[in-house]
Amino acid sequence: MAAQKINEAHEHIAKAEKCLKTSMTKWKPDYDSAASEYAKAAVCFKNAKQYEQAKDAYLKEAENHTENKTYPLVCVAIEQAGMMMKEQKKMPEAIQYIEKACMMYMENGTPDTAAMALDRAGKLIEPINLEKAVDLYQKAAGVFENEDRLRQAVELLGKASRLLVRLRRLDEAAVALLKEKNMYKEIENFPMCFKKTTAQVLIHLHRGDYVAADKCVRESYSLPGYSGSEDCIAMETLLQGYDEQDEDQVYRVCNSPLLKYMDNDVNLNSRRNLPNKLSICCCRTGL
Repeated sequence: MAAQKINEAHEHIAKAEKCLKTSMTKWKPDYDSAASEYAKAAVCFKNAKQYEQAKDAYLKEAENHTENKTYPLVCVAIEQAGMMMKEQKKMPEAIQYIEKACMMYMENGTPDTAAMALDRAGKLIEPINLEKAVDLYQKAAGVFENEDRLRQAVELLGKASRLLVRLRRLDEAAVALLKEKNMYKEIENFPMCFKKTTAQVLIHLHRGDYVAADKCVRESYSLPGYSGSEDCIAMETLLQGYDEQDEDQVYRVCNSPLLKYMDNDVNLNSRRNLPNKLSICCCRTGL
């Protein structure tokens, strides 16, 4: 089966090369037909698991679309070349091609497609390079934000925030969380604002900044329904315990269902490494 597909691929390449030849009766290369044949060759190579050759065929397709000025198809072919690198576990090269395609999507007036490609790239690179994944998610969020697609933007900001916490880049995580919270406020998703306030408090306490944590709660009183809510009471109790160095009170809040099972990359554990102020420890759950 693989050998048959490889033979078919080479046949398509031969046809593509023929399309590019000129003669006395054919003055211009047929770039459109050549691109089509290279695309067919790429699919055949991919089906035969010859991913390096498939990548080369996709790049040839992109070259011919460029000559033909069919730029949206150039973007698609380059992104596919990146996916062939992914199949070979060559993630940095894969991301390079996908980012190049994204820039071209932007230049050709399809920013939504660019943002979705950046999101896909982030998912690809996340298992091996968290820093690059953060960069890609933030870029994707920025594209959606510029297009007033705030729901999509805030989802990607959330991905970036979680990874920033995992990387212990807590100053940046605090900034990202504030932006997330403001975006949820803008789209009037107030329950998520409550959750982001909780995440902000935990991050600021981990940074040792009680004042910033307290300010987050006080500013959230203006959110409809926050004052007196379960989230609000928990954070007020936590801050009181932290300020008074009451380990038992902090421990009770941290092990309450609200925090213990929250979809959050931060949690508190007052039983570990207690210095003069209660220690705040990041745990395994997501933001």
